[in-house]
Amino acid sequence: MLTLENPSLAVDLLDPADPADRARLGTRYCWGGYVWQVRSAAAGPLLAGPEWPEPRPLPFNGQGLPESFRHAELGTGRPLLLEDRRGFIIGIGEVAPDDANELAVTAPCRWTVTRSAGTVEFCTGQSGGGYACQLTRRLTLAGRTLTSATTLANTGARTLPLHWFAHPFFALADRQLTCGLPAGWQMADNPGFALDAAHRLTFKRRFQHQHDGHFEHLQIAPGTLLRAVVSHPRLSAIVFTTDFTPDLCPVWGNSNTWSIEPYLTSELAPGAQRAWQLQYDFGPLTG
Repeated sequence: MLTLENPSLAVDLLDPADPADRARLGTRYCWGGYVWQVRSAAAGPLLAGPEWPEPRPLPFNGQGLPESFRHAELGTGRPLLLEDRRGFIIGIGEVAPDDANELAVTAPCRWTVTRSAGTVEFCTGQSGGGYACQLTRRLTLAGRTLTSATTLANTGARTLPLHWFAHPFFALADRQLTCGLPAGWQMADNPGFALDAAHRLTFKRRFQHQHDGHFEHLQIAPGTLLRAVVSHPRLSAIVFTTDFTPDLCPVWGNSNTWSIEPYLTSELAPGAQRAWQLQYDFGPLTG
């Protein structure tokens, strides 16, 4: 693994070139810039995952702060870049069905990794089927703030679908969590979560096991950036923010973790590019 570290925090990043780390990767999450864990010397691991605390979770489930470029549209399953389940997935590589008819990586991306003070940058280029792109992922740690910045450029002749989402896995306390949301954001009545008058999301019940959980879409107030103030068992809070208004924003949780998932769903014309940024502010230790 690669590590960003300062006196406050250590950030573990999966190394796409390391065979041991590749065993943790799959066809769901972007390989470059995958934050596997954030650690504090005093509090230990600060993030979780769907199988937490399993040390070798299935790649589809993962842990930490992964991000993903979808190869099929959320909800409809409409293919985006793949044709007959063949082609490339942005940030992963070329894929095709294996002998069990499961999607498998046949040729991973080649990443250039550059390190500087407090920053690790991952760059790759991909092409196939008339599509081509250049992807840059930059992770920066400053004090107790981790910033994830992404730039995607369409270098091909075809319009490039951009369906991306973040999937942070936050830690629970006794299988519970609260999350403050922006004013104006709403959520339909559902069996898993509730919003109180202060726009704070809460669990309606403790989920019992890994396969007991709930997925729900938030209703986003127009023109509002995401600012989620997430409770934590050892910290005052983790404040998760975006520099864009999400196009979609589901939430999901089970007995081991909870996630809020800002989406971008758009297209890039040939020659166009899009840049966006996430920020995680890890509050001080409590207790």
